[in-house]
Amino acid sequence: MKVAVVKETAPGERRVALVPEMIARLRGAGLDVLVESGAGDSAWFDDAAYAEADATIVTRQELAAAADIILTVTRPDDALLGALRSGQAVIGMLNPLADPALAASLAAGGVTAISMDGIPRTLSKTQPMDALSSQANIAGYKAALVAASTFDRFFPMLITAAGTARPAKVLVLGTGVAGLQAIGTAHRLGAVVSGYDVRPQSKTEVQSLGATFIELTSVGLAAGEGGYARALTDDERQAQQAELIGHIARHDVVITTAQVPGRRPPLLLTEDAIKAMAAGSLVVDMGSGPLGGNVAGSVPGETTVTGNGVTIIGAANLAASMPTAASTAYARNVATLLLHMVADGALAIDLSDDIQAGVVITHDGKVVHPATAALLADQPGGASQ
Repeated sequence: MKVAVVKETAPGERRVALVPEMIARLRGAGLDVLVESGAGDSAWFDDAAYAEADATIVTRQELAAAADIILTVTRPDDALLGALRSGQAVIGMLNPLADPALAASLAAGGVTAISMDGIPRTLSKTQPMDALSSQANIAGYKAALVAASTFDRFFPMLITAAGTARPAKVLVLGTGVAGLQAIGTAHRLGAVVSGYDVRPQSKTEVQSLGATFIELTSVGLAAGEGGYARALTDDERQAQQAELIGHIARHDVVITTAQVPGRRPPLLLTEDAIKAMAAGSLVVDMGSGPLGGNVAGSVPGETTVTGNGVTIIGAANLAASMPTAASTAYARNVATLLLHMVADGALAIDLSDDIQAGVVITHDGKVVHPATAALLADQPGGASQ
């Protein structure tokens, strides 16, 4: 069976789905590895490194024709989607809850779609496969560095002959994997850090990193499934935003990380909250993306300055800005999942397996992932596959 690695084409995407050091693991399971020429260049893995690891370097056309399984980081581009044939499989972060039309298209073409963002995060055995966590960890680290490099004052307290500079006050909203890494990194940089999350178990995690946990009285317990917070009701969200404004105004830097799978990220910083911030304050919106963001006025991939002097960074896809680390982590995730799904050198789909039930989106011409199928059925003219 041939496993192929494509070169990512999305704007700003520098990661690659497999790094040379993982090839030996796949070959040990009886898999041949094809790599599109230049696939790893942006992450500093050149064709020679893949060839030395016993991968075969091919063109995009050769890859599409020969591959049994195609490995990608994000959604395949339209050219590759058009070249796929029935019986092939695609593994990547396909985000089917946000893009169910892609799942419908792959099912219609007889392609098996396996989405890395569907890994069940509550199972300890899936931790080596958890691409969302590995990439969020990198993104949270990078968010703190972006904040420190953009902020016009020091992060740590500095005592010099010219006087004392007070430490920056940093607030991180959302304390999942990305938020905790942002908190830890900002604290190591010397900032005075606070964190907030609607999930009650976050308090001890935040405090263990040397930060202060902010507790709101307006929102009750909001722990959801799979390690995420549940979506708040409209009333809860309005009460949360109103109470947060006072806390936000007292901080120099705010980093937002809150996301709900397949839905628009919750709005945490309203226009009123931004207006309450002092000139020179900074906001890094990690929730920024095609479905929206955590911050009013943030634009994915862009930095804007408000009329009252607050800088807003739409920090979309920060993991891709550290492509070597991110690719290495992702490659371990995808290789571990792939080996879990391979038996006797072939892909063995088993929807009774609790891991496969979460990641297999389409198979045998059908959308087999229940949540994705439900979204398609709810669309006008839709029907469950």
